[in-house]
Amino acid sequence: MRRRPVCILCMLLVVFLCVTDWLGFSLIRGNPLPQSVQTWIRKHPESTICGEVVRCRENEDFQSVYLRNTYLIYNSEKVSIDNIKVYLKQKKNHSGNSDVDKLLAGSLVLVSGKLEEVQSPTNPGEFDSKAYYGCQRIYYVMKKGKIKKQSQSHSAYGQFLIDVQQKFAGILEKTCGMEAGAFEAIVLGDKTNLDPELKMRYQMAGIIHILAISGLHISLLGMGLYNLLKKIGLGIWPAGLLALVIMLQYGMMTGGTVSTMRAVCMFLLSVGAKIAGRIYDMPTGMAAAAILILMENPAYLLDGGFLLSFGSVIGIGCVWPLVQEGMDVLNRKKRSEVNEKGKIRDKLLMSFLASGVVQLTTLPIVLWFYGEVSVMGIFLNLLVLPTVGIVLGSGTAGALLGLVTVRGAFLAVVPGRIILRGYEFLTVLLGRLSFCTWIGGKPEVWQIVGYYLVLAAAVWIYRAGVMKSENGKIFAWKIRAVYAGMVCFAILLISYRPHENFRIACLDVGQGDGIVVEIENRWNILIDGGSTNKNELGKYQLLPYLKSRGISRLDGIYVSHTDEDHISGVRELLEFVEKDLTSLRIENLILPKWSDIQENKNYRELTELAESAGVRVLTVKAGDEIRYGTVRLKVLWPESTASGKEVNEDAMVLEMISKDFKGLFTGDIGMVTEEKLIQNGCLEDVDFLKTAHHGSRYSTGAEFLEIVRPELAVVSCSATNTYGHPSPDTLERLKKSGSRVLITRDCGAVTIVNGKSVSAFNRIK
Repeated sequence: MRRRPVCILCMLLVVFLCVTDWLGFSLIRGNPLPQSVQTWIRKHPESTICGEVVRCRENEDFQSVYLRNTYLIYNSEKVSIDNIKVYLKQKKNHSGNSDVDKLLAGSLVLVSGKLEEVQSPTNPGEFDSKAYYGCQRIYYVMKKGKIKKQSQSHSAYGQFLIDVQQKFAGILEKTCGMEAGAFEAIVLGDKTNLDPELKMRYQMAGIIHILAISGLHISLLGMGLYNLLKKIGLGIWPAGLLALVIMLQYGMMTGGTVSTMRAVCMFLLSVGAKIAGRIYDMPTGMAAAAILILMENPAYLLDGGFLLSFGSVIGIGCVWPLVQEGMDVLNRKKRSEVNEKGKIRDKLLMSFLASGVVQLTTLPIVLWFYGEVSVMGIFLNLLVLPTVGIVLGSGTAGALLGLVTVRGAFLAVVPGRIILRGYEFLTVLLGRLSFCTWIGGKPEVWQIVGYYLVLAAAVWIYRAGVMKSENGKIFAWKIRAVYAGMVCFAILLISYRPHENFRIACLDVGQGDGIVVEIENRWNILIDGGSTNKNELGKYQLLPYLKSRGISRLDGIYVSHTDEDHISGVRELLEFVEKDLTSLRIENLILPKWSDIQENKNYRELTELAESAGVRVLTVKAGDEIRYGTVRLKVLWPESTASGKEVNEDAMVLEMISKDFKGLFTGDIGMVTEEKLIQNGCLEDVDFLKTAHHGSRYSTGAEFLEIVRPELAVVSCSATNTYGHPSPDTLERLKKSGSRVLITRDCGAVTIVNGKSVSAFNRIK
């Protein structure tokens, strides 16, 4: 390390940034704009901004435009607000084309619209948009944007790169058929046309990294180009400089993601070392790239792409050489005696171990951001990594040939298409295996620190033991056993979860309901899961939360009734299970027992989908009871004669009873059903109430509250709902009953642990 001052400088920079973040400075996260500007924007969201166009993206309904060097115009002053993402209204004219003029890169535009601060996640495990856009210095987005003025001047070269990328994308779409989306992601870094299901399959199989422009792509293309230029007669200097220039432009054309920037920086240093006749040191190159990226924007320090990219390089460039050195010493005598088949076997073993080392090095990072890690990825990458170069080369050749001859492009992409179809076949096959991925949950910081300390000690002990051994063959099994034991201990440490009697999480699903209950670290149930204002709720809220908690099995999904705001996410989860797009297992779907379901389309479709996914369907009525260990779920409603025509009033009502805790889940029932429950005498004083019908004025009546008297009442609703939920009348009734009221639209997900600890994911503003 003393011979690597750049590495030490990088470590000092990381420590400095962590300390400043701990002290509350907004270098890494948060909004760095002056408080006066932030306050003004909150008070005047309808604003006018001016900025330079970076790039544009179009879909059917709107056009998104990224602006840089943007300033806000107010009080005749110009205030810099860094970069902005603008959503322009895109109306179609009579010919079907957009009425918004093409915005060229580098042109200046004056735009008016509604500014909104990029929101933080409101549920555990949810994608952090604020951190993602913070890496791009985007702290606000503009909705319903309208261009008022546009300059004629623009960046000819910047637009040229965009046009080239779009031209190549068009060629790939014409020549690659169903594999076009994958080719565009691998060759051009554009995932716009990538099939979402294919992306989920790649994620499960542990090969999602090939869809991002990374060191693998840059090294394959860059070194291939460098060697080609040398073979055609160019010397080291001309070939190196030309390769550097081309790869730098390629990095800019493909979007300049953090993994691309890291790979390009390291490639520049690698080729620069060859040109200068110096030895390239991977740790130093990695540290230099990290310093450049963090100096440009410290927010990258908490970015998943940054951490995974550099974590992989540390694994293959720093950890693996130490392990490999020990392996070489232990197997030196053995290798001199093996035949050719044995050498091939050893190479496969070393490749497998190298893949495993990278997986172990990045395990905490993957679990932190995704809550799951692919087990089969260690094996599949042995096949993918040697062949992805063919896909990349095939796609690149096809894109270039397409400029001259489309027929030639068709032929060039054939090898890549065959391999991509092979990848898809393998991902489908592996997706059917219950152990394809391990859902380990999001670890705590102390677990991550402990994991890396144990792993570092294991590597050090392994290497030290090997170096001190005079006869590696005698002590090989002991050293390996100690190393394997420490690795297993590290994995157990990072997957440890403290025992809890139960945990109730009322997720922020917008206008809908979604409640996850964990019981005794063994049973897990979902009570409703739907929303009318959040698309793909199952993919972006429910499934990420389950993964973050390490939940790989739902023992039951309880659907109170079949309105869309209670089942849209449940439907998604069942579809994922049916298509083998998740390792989550669902044992039972529990529906209210209704006598008339012929006209209830949602009820019938949900039942059929569950059966198709291999999920058992059960129905319950008042008087039924389900036990999970020491916890009981009593069904208070619907009554046995319920028809289901009035889905809200015939909704399932559950009472959860633990040792010193009682909770009531009321679906969307109104005061009519509340009165019937009172008459039946089945209500009692509870500690927790899931407020019925999102806080509607026609639910949670005074007489009902006089009996249940909850200490905590949670209202699940959206800030943009048009129903006036929650009603001020309902909130007043809850207040008079002595209840503490938490509303998911204000505080995000609400979690109750063991009936004693109550926490909100976001602070109430």
